[in-house]
Amino acid sequence: MSEPIALPGAPLPMSTTPRPREDDPRMAEMRRAAEEFEAIFLAQMMAPMFEGLDTDGLGGGGMGEEIFRPMLIERYADALSQAGGVGIADSIVRELMRLQETVPPEAANGADR
Repeated sequence: MSEPIALPGAPLPMSTTPRPREDDPRMAEMRRAAEEFEAIFLAQMMAPMFEGLDTDGLGGGGMGEEIFRPMLIERYADALSQAGGVGIADSIVRELMRLQETVPPEAANGADR
């Protein structure tokens, strides 16, 4: 039997694999990974904003601030991501859910690897 041909723009065939519920540990793990990715992305985007700052205030400048500033940026990014972020985590979770729905049941168990 031949495989069905996917037309451009046509939806992918849906599998019979049940979608994880909000209280499912897999869903919580997907959300955690997506928020962690978003936090890393935000930290990378925010780092250049702080490079040109002269600091005589909070950290006092010098080697100490140079060492701790990346950690502060990471905490800012984590806080932003936990507070809802910029929507990257939501997009990642949606895409992961979509990918789980489109995996054929026979491929989901890894037997064809």
